[in-house]
Amino acid sequence: MPHTAPLISGSGLVPPRSKVAVLGPGGIGGLLAALLSRAGHRVICIAGEETAHTLRRDGIRVRSGQFGDFTAAVEADTVLREPVDLCLVTVKQTALDAALDRIPPHLLNDGLVLPLLNGIEHLNTLQARFGAERVAPAVIRVESTRTAPGVIEHGSPFLEIDLAVRHEPLIPLAALLTAAGADTRVIPDENAVLWAKLAFLAPFALLTTRYGLPIGEIRSERRKELAALVEETTAVSRACGGPADATRILARYDAFPSSSKSSMQRDAEAGRPLELDAIGGALLRAAERHGIHVPLTTRLMTELEGRLSPTTPSPRSDP
Repeated sequence: MPHTAPLISGSGLVPPRSKVAVLGPGGIGGLLAALLSRAGHRVICIAGEETAHTLRRDGIRVRSGQFGDFTAAVEADTVLREPVDLCLVTVKQTALDAALDRIPPHLLNDGLVLPLLNGIEHLNTLQARFGAERVAPAVIRVESTRTAPGVIEHGSPFLEIDLAVRHEPLIPLAALLTAAGADTRVIPDENAVLWAKLAFLAPFALLTTRYGLPIGEIRSERRKELAALVEETTAVSRACGGPADATRILARYDAFPSSSKSSMQRDAEAGRPLELDAIGGALLRAAERHGIHVPLTTRLMTELEGRLSPTTPSPRSDP
């Protein structure tokens, strides 16, 4: 298939069939890769040899209440070998530096990089590697888990992406993602996009991981702590130019299925490296820059760093 025009071109049109690379076909990347393939796009998943072999042989199998159960055929390789219109970066923050070696920057000269990682500081790394004009700041809201290579469990009744406008309109990219199944909005403020996610994610991730409880038990048994932590994160968000509506964030937690777990909690339970620094560390550094006192965030981070390691399961309750 010949290389098509960029997603954002002078005409503002999205190629009818785009070429999309997905770096990290895990819970999020695998779900998006399968949806984009089902929508008719050419999808190339970039992963380790074992995962790439499985995807080439079996495709990606999705189980989803929202999208149904289906299998999508994808291409897969250990490195990107040809130009693409769009590269989704969906690895964990802890694996980002090593994973980027699989994507030669010159193959994105006419394409876009769409990072869908937790935290906010990864943008500096990606912009330095690919150029600020190539990187589209964005966040994703979804609960989706890779249960085995090429097997995705989509547990939330939603899949939402917010794109921040930089130098050019992102409406064509938003249309492509929405048509594939991801409800995508374009928001004209990068800080609003990134901090809306972090202010929501940090309390969810830190509390569910610290106590080893799903959100339903956190909001009933640890309600005061949850509310206090949201107040801290929204104060930092406000100072950084992001949204600061604590009531709205609490209402979103209340709407979550009670069994929902954060991705950090799932990583702790599986003995995988935790994104503590990308989420809690980024929050603490921003608070320090703006002189904001965040004692609860500081305490939780200290306890998590002291009690958890990549091989230690998350505790179920207080000692």
